[in-house]
Amino acid sequence: MTSPLDSNAVADYLLNNPHFFEEHAEVLAQVKLSSPLGGRTLSLQERQMDVMREKFKIMELRLAELIRIGQENDQITHKFHTWTRSLLLARNDVDLPHTLTTGLQTTFAVPHVTLRLWGVAEEFAHTWFAAPVSADSRIFSNGLTTPFCGGNNDFEAASWLEDAPSIQSLALLPLRLDDAPEAFGLLVLGSSDPHRFTSDMATDFLTNIGQTASAALSSLLD
Repeated sequence: MTSPLDSNAVADYLLNNPHFFEEHAEVLAQVKLSSPLGGRTLSLQERQMDVMREKFKIMELRLAELIRIGQENDQITHKFHTWTRSLLLARNDVDLPHTLTTGLQTTFAVPHVTLRLWGVAEEFAHTWFAAPVSADSRIFSNGLTTPFCGGNNDFEAASWLEDAPSIQSLALLPLRLDDAPEAFGLLVLGSSDPHRFTSDMATDFLTNIGQTASAALSSLLD
């Protein structure tokens, strides 16, 4: 007696004999499959078309998402270029911190931005950006290898911002030269929106901002 064929054996046979339906076209016409949409019965060709339509729909959604991401990246690149250009156009060193912070506010729509530098040259010692910073804040800045993003847990840096009591979330960017172990300043971005800067957000772009700011502000150091 021959053992009954199971579904795997039938599938293997059809895969190994691709000309089966060409030789038995009447079988292909009679094969009926149930559709997941409404449970109606379809021919094999109709079911294949349904599968292809679903694949095309998924591909279209993925393409639309890639286009959206590409457009967002283009906008970010343009904004970063605009901000960097404003730094290059700053007329003198003492104007640079103001140009940098206001540029971030206007170009990237960040509500509150400020910074503090330590170890500046003598001629900048009495400027707003060289105001005293506690030893704890300097140690905290030295320990940042990437920008900090998250809620305002009574950070001293939040008190440097205008309307400090309203600040709910912060991005704190350490300012340092290349891979120096110690920071020479801290760039502070704040918002009253608790979800503007969150601990799970990507920080690659903020890192680029911090590196660019560090390079520009290094001219103020002693």
